[in-house]
Amino acid sequence: MLADANCCLLRYPASEKLEIIRLVEHSHLPIRRTLEKLGIPRMTFYRWYDRHRAFGLAGLEDRDSGPGRVWNRISDDVRREIVDLALEEPELSPRELAVKFIDTKGYFVSEASVYRLLKAHDLITSPAFVVIKAADAFKDKTTAPNQLWQTDFTYFKVIGWGWLYLSTILDDYSRYIIAWKLCTTMRAEDVTETLKLALDASGCDHADVMHRPRLLSDNGSSYISGDLAQWLEDQGMDHVRGAPNHPQTQGKIERWHQTPKNRILLENYYLPGDLEGQIDAFVRHYNDHRYHESLGNLTPADVYFGRDRDIIERRNAIKKLTIQNRRLSHRRNAA
Repeated sequence: MLADANCCLLRYPASEKLEIIRLVEHSHLPIRRTLEKLGIPRMTFYRWYDRHRAFGLAGLEDRDSGPGRVWNRISDDVRREIVDLALEEPELSPRELAVKFIDTKGYFVSEASVYRLLKAHDLITSPAFVVIKAADAFKDKTTAPNQLWQTDFTYFKVIGWGWLYLSTILDDYSRYIIAWKLCTTMRAEDVTETLKLALDASGCDHADVMHRPRLLSDNGSSYISGDLAQWLEDQGMDHVRGAPNHPQTQGKIERWHQTPKNRILLENYYLPGDLEGQIDAFVRHYNDHRYHESLGNLTPADVYFGRDRDIIERRNAIKKLTIQNRRLSHRRNAA
């Protein structure tokens, strides 16, 4: 009785509650004996244990006494819609799900709320791959699209055919993939062919612009060739190269290469056309549908084509209206 009374007077932080749960789980004694030695009532322990299983470490935090209904609680109908969306698109992270729910449903939910909900439904999985981190940024920050383009090669293997090389032009400001080309070599003419596609797609080859985009690359043999230098000079494009042995300077294009590889290399390819089709589909998804955290949860296409400000204003309006409606609903239920 004394132990129970002392326990009720103490407030354990979440970290200590978790440690107690781990001690009981790994104890060689029966649960009842272990709890007696720790001075923890069984009812209290099982309440901690159930909340930890449902909500993780956050469920072990002390809750202030107050009304049973919280004004900002997401309704059960909205919770079901979030879970349904997570089941329909399991590849989306909680952050991406939250943003997509706001854009498609016109109702604001936070990333933290989505994470807790998916965790409670055991829909959070560990990532199947590790991504690289673009630790350092290029020293001259871009302020608009088509000021600086990053380019590089990466490689894919087609069974029975050998290696093919993906040449990409990425806009530094928006991370939009302007053009790409699957090549059999990594020569200077492969670079110029990809740049021609980019100039045509961006309109920079025929638009009246003050400055053509600068090109940022590494020091590969195709990028330091005299033929490429002459072609760029004819096009009125400046060329800057990253420091040797320092790929972080081209961190955005390096990160881009890792992104499709994590998806595309999950399958084997036996024809170049199959690989090309998969790359094309992923580029479209990346440009038009993938919410990019570093872009404020916008897609590269949103930023490249100047839709970003309108989208942010619309999301802010949705958030404000959602919170107002939640407050009003709470007051009605409390009346």
